[in-house]
Amino acid sequence: MAPFFFLLLFFAIVSAATPPTAHNFAPFFIISQDGHVHRLVGEEIIPASLDPTTHVDSKDIIYSSEHNLSARIYFPNNTNRNQKLPLVVYFHGGAFIFENAFSLTYHTYMNTLVSQAKIIAVSVDYRRAPEDPVPAAHEDSWTALKWVASHANGRGPEDWLKTYADFQKVILSGDSAGGNIAHHMGIRQGQEKLEGINIDGICLLFPYFWGSAPIPGEPYVPEYWTTIIDEPWQIARPDTSGLDDPIINPVADPKLSSLGCNRLLVFVAQLDLLRGRGLYYVTKLKESGWKGDAKVSEIMGETHVFHLLNPSSLHAIRMLKTTVDFIHGKDYP
Repeated sequence: MAPFFFLLLFFAIVSAATPPTAHNFAPFFIISQDGHVHRLVGEEIIPASLDPTTHVDSKDIIYSSEHNLSARIYFPNNTNRNQKLPLVVYFHGGAFIFENAFSLTYHTYMNTLVSQAKIIAVSVDYRRAPEDPVPAAHEDSWTALKWVASHANGRGPEDWLKTYADFQKVILSGDSAGGNIAHHMGIRQGQEKLEGINIDGICLLFPYFWGSAPIPGEPYVPEYWTTIIDEPWQIARPDTSGLDDPIINPVADPKLSSLGCNRLLVFVAQLDLLRGRGLYYVTKLKESGWKGDAKVSEIMGETHVFHLLNPSSLHAIRMLKTTVDFIHGKDYP
């Protein structure tokens, strides 16, 4: 009887010490009723270093002293140092709420991408909701892109960028919420045109787009939508106008045709809830009057950001090759 009593006492103490939950999105994050955010994944910080497996070197720089925000620059040590390399600016995912640019997941992915593509890359960290609601993430990302552009024509403080980056071959990329950000950076570049850089292409990996009304072929389960899509979006952007806010629904944006690149590749996964939105985005972009070339690569039998969860799988390896081919302007599906 005594062990059972102490077990009950233990659970009573734990329950009393745990604040009531307002939003439970385990295993990703939980928000207590007192407003505290418990991020359950992607909180670790992996130090920048020379990776012995991929021979990719990395270092961190501060791009915004105002908000003490950093980005991580990656450089492939086993490449010809006498040539300029395409530059990828990458934005991590996490529903604008969790994950960071320095987590094991993203550090591993960036090392692999840079090694395989022989590119230089800048992986951007940004402020997260709900402490800093959307569009803080987008504003930070634009600040980072401006910092990158400040190195064109041999200017700026960062030697790796000045020496090795080809600013006429800049690719914007990101997964999930980071794909959303990459799209909006393309829209802003199309309108404001940062001096000295050319956005050669944009590569979106399972982008986080949505809308208020279901689209053809999309499963519509109202309760599921509310839990999986509506509620996290309201947490990330409390003053949103809703699911047709152009930040979450780019096809509702009258500026869609101003996307500032000539090439676009969008990855979707067959089993991903966001699959239909990625396809719809490409269709509407083509109909908008945008003059570029947009393609979709669909991965069958896979779900959202599977390439980060199982990077050694055959589909993830093939997806990486398609990404590398796109970066270099080669034929791709």
